[in-house]
Amino acid sequence: MTVGVFLLAVVGGGLGAALRFVTDGLIMRRVSSGYPWGTFVINSVGSLLLGFLTGLSDSSVLDAAWLTILGGGVMGGFTTFSTAMVDTVHMLQKRTYGRFFANSLGMLILTVLLAVVGLAIGRAL
Repeated sequence: MTVGVFLLAVVGGGLGAALRFVTDGLIMRRVSSGYPWGTFVINSVGSLLLGFLTGLSDSSVLDAAWLTILGGGVMGGFTTFSTAMVDTVHMLQKRTYGRFFANSLGMLILTVLLAVVGLAIGRAL
């Protein structure tokens, strides 16, 4: 990896994190259920997009450097596994077991499926 790619990935990570902050705020202002819909949507969209970018790279449409910048940088900054896990632990601590299972299993299953879909679409192009 060149210094330029590294620096662009760092900047991309910052942009992704800023985009996550804005997106989460927009979603949570519109939904007041107490469920972390912002994190759920962000991780789902991020999985689809990272799968798509990886598929484009697999089919040589997207250069490996751009996969690093956009996938590792922007999508890495945008998605947030750690926040999802802390949210899940809080649900368990609050004994909201339905939300706990929906969040932990639902997010796992949906994000994997969306990554597979994104990968297939990216490879098909």
